[in-house]
Amino acid sequence: MSSLSRELVFLILQFLDEEKFKESVHRLEQESGFFFNMKYFEEKALAGEWDEIEKYLSGFTKVDDNRYSMKIFFEIRKQKYLEALDRHDRAKAVEILVKDLKVFSTFNEELFKEITQLLTLENFRENEQLSKYGDTRSARTIMLVELKKLIEANPLFRDKLVFPSLKTSRLRTLINQSLNWQHQLCKNPRPNPDIKTLFVDHSCSPPNGARAPTPVTLPVAAVAKPATYAPLGAHAPFPPAVAAANANALAGWMMNANPSSSIQSSVVAASSLPVQPNQVSVLKHPRAPSNTLGMIDYPSSDHEQLKKRLRASQSVDEATYPVPSQQATWSLDDLPRAVACTMHQGSSVVSMDFHPFHHTLLVVGCGDGEITLWDVGLRERLVSKPFKIWDMSNCSMMLQAAIVKDSSISVSRVAWSPDGNFIGVAFTKHLIHLYTYQGSNDLCQSLEIDAHVGGVNDLAFSYPNKQLCIVTCGDDKLIRVWDLSGRKLFQFEGHEAPVYSVCPHQKENIHFIFSTAVDGKIKAWLYDNVGSRVDYDAPGLWCTTMLYSADGSRLFSCGTSKEGDSYLVEWNESEGALKRTYIGFRKKSAGVVQFDTTRNRILAAGEDNQIKFWDMDNVNMLTSTEAEGGLPSLPRLRFNKEGNLLVVTTADQGIKILANADGLRALRAIETRAYETSRASTEMKVPGSAVVTTITPVLSKAERVDRSSPARPSTILNGADSAARGIEKPRNLEDISDKTKPWELTEIVDPLQCRVVAMPESTDSASKVARLLYTNSGIGILALWSNGVQKLWKWNRTEQNPSGKVRGLYSQIRTCACIHLIIFIFVMCMSVFWLTFNIWSKVLLLRFLAYLWVQRQLPLLPHNTGNQAMVFL
Repeated sequence: MSSLSRELVFLILQFLDEEKFKESVHRLEQESGFFFNMKYFEEKALAGEWDEIEKYLSGFTKVDDNRYSMKIFFEIRKQKYLEALDRHDRAKAVEILVKDLKVFSTFNEELFKEITQLLTLENFRENEQLSKYGDTRSARTIMLVELKKLIEANPLFRDKLVFPSLKTSRLRTLINQSLNWQHQLCKNPRPNPDIKTLFVDHSCSPPNGARAPTPVTLPVAAVAKPATYAPLGAHAPFPPAVAAANANALAGWMMNANPSSSIQSSVVAASSLPVQPNQVSVLKHPRAPSNTLGMIDYPSSDHEQLKKRLRASQSVDEATYPVPSQQATWSLDDLPRAVACTMHQGSSVVSMDFHPFHHTLLVVGCGDGEITLWDVGLRERLVSKPFKIWDMSNCSMMLQAAIVKDSSISVSRVAWSPDGNFIGVAFTKHLIHLYTYQGSNDLCQSLEIDAHVGGVNDLAFSYPNKQLCIVTCGDDKLIRVWDLSGRKLFQFEGHEAPVYSVCPHQKENIHFIFSTAVDGKIKAWLYDNVGSRVDYDAPGLWCTTMLYSADGSRLFSCGTSKEGDSYLVEWNESEGALKRTYIGFRKKSAGVVQFDTTRNRILAAGEDNQIKFWDMDNVNMLTSTEAEGGLPSLPRLRFNKEGNLLVVTTADQGIKILANADGLRALRAIETRAYETSRASTEMKVPGSAVVTTITPVLSKAERVDRSSPARPSTILNGADSAARGIEKPRNLEDISDKTKPWELTEIVDPLQCRVVAMPESTDSASKVARLLYTNSGIGILALWSNGVQKLWKWNRTEQNPSGKVRGLYSQIRTCACIHLIIFIFVMCMSVFWLTFNIWSKVLLLRFLAYLWVQRQLPLLPHNTGNQAMVFL
């Protein structure tokens, strides 16, 4: 039932009770399931009316709903069985055993056998466990105490045991207020009109006898009308109340543990009548404008007259309705649709999430249990963590047995914490992992939790009580909240099917969690272990994911039915109803459609091998893109927090990065900085006069950032793909300052240290080398071409230089060295001779030193030149 129906039922229950329609009251309680009358239940239990008790309970729960319900029905039927035995009515006892207690044998066969054996005893009190069984009255009293505890603990009965606080004759009061309001619509209101029926709206006849316009029928049940019409000020004792202006996400969905009615807020927002304070909750969300109320759907002249009357009255402040913030102008070019790069993961990608602050840092979870951290700006795989159980001793026996039976495991969800310091990983078998990330290229193991029985279907972070927590859900139909030490803080029960997703959120100071199950049920929970506040059906009645817009003001969900129909909708939080349904899904889906939001304006979903985009304010699809092909039938996707990058999965176990113009500029800036850093760290001089011969090159062509943009040199990074794994990863500035600098120039004294390469012949004048760089390992040279192509020459560390190449290459250098050596010796001799004239002993000493120096340099000199120098000295 809707929120209006729920509160209407409470009003009718109060009216029936006041009018002494007792049987109708309890029948409506049972059929609606909104209020469990514990007093009525006690009366029937003490009277032994077991069939009536079970009939009443059937409106709230069934035997197999949960363990609490099973225990409730078992205690009732066991008491009925024991009373039959106590009366020695064995035929009735056998009937109860076969019809009522047999159902419990599948859960506890030993207990059923023990109960059956009571038939063989003359007095069942001979059984040791029943030896203290007294008379029937005392036994019923003891049983009733146990039943009350079970009912209060049963999550299905939460929020159904307390009747809301209502002023006496509240339904009559509301009808009188409605009549007062209708009377204001009359063009010629009379002092004491005679209200003869409630089936139609009241309207005073015109003085000339003309017929008044036909009023709109009110959706109010017919009840006894008051003898005389209540004057406009009849309810003056009610103090005025002001509608709360601040919106709250759970205002409409969680009022009185269920969606709240719009009756009271309608009176507050559009009527001059004061309303009792407790009827307008502080959590109330501002309602829709007054034109949504059916009771004022009158001709325009009447409506204008009512507006004049309302402006004249100031007894109640009007609730200000929030005006949507003006969005900056945008166009389709702002959508990230251009393919910036493609990266190969190596296994099927299941989940992805961008860092909240470093907008190019992406964590990826895979179908083989591996998680990978990528820098999409550099197209670099920073770190990979294959799945492994960190501490098997802390795992449950069920998990250990499941791993032994089938060791395969997949990631189901990866997510960054809001502060960007943690990565949460949920797996398809029991576990969640928590990694810490402190800005380095490594992830540190932080926490491993055996969180659920079966698969952990979703994981998210939240901040209740200003404490970072992990919210998980799983196949065991539970939602659990953990702190960072692994301690379980909350456990929410109430779903009747595996929980598919969770969506923690906060509005002002209220923290709550939306959850969806595979049966299509949506529930909402506060952090109080009280139970769900919302129970609604998602479109499609199957797997659904819920997300808020970036500013937290709008709620969306996307899911798929078992028949393959997909739904993308926006919710009206005030009423718990669908606000709009987006169209554009064309074919039946074999799985569940994934979606994401960005910029408080854009929705995107993956379907039909495409990425489809919507404006949040328009149900029609804006555009779609195939991302140059290669997408799976239902691609997964994720925006970064700025909305300028979009990562999507590919059919060949990879990911594509889509970008808009801002995103492309950001990626180029990152690559430029990386290139400049690499250039600064590998700066070296290359002789321009060197003549080189041809050696077969090993080439690696890197993909360009944007095929339509001017080419830029980009660093080929380790981990991008298998063809480029030989290129070393560039060091950052911190690494350069802290480590030994192997790239610094050193003297080459061994010809075998030299290598020779040759550039291929090219007739294209534009294809020229812009720069040559050594790789950091020293076993390769990278040529940066002006057309954007990068070529790499590599050699093995043990490779010997081809004969004749080095001597031919450096012959001119050696000749120059010999000439400079002779000139240096001559100048030295002349200087010493001039300063030490007639001191022949010093001359001989200098000649001896020069002879030793030339002899040391002899291996570098041509053979004839060396001999001539020795003869000269």
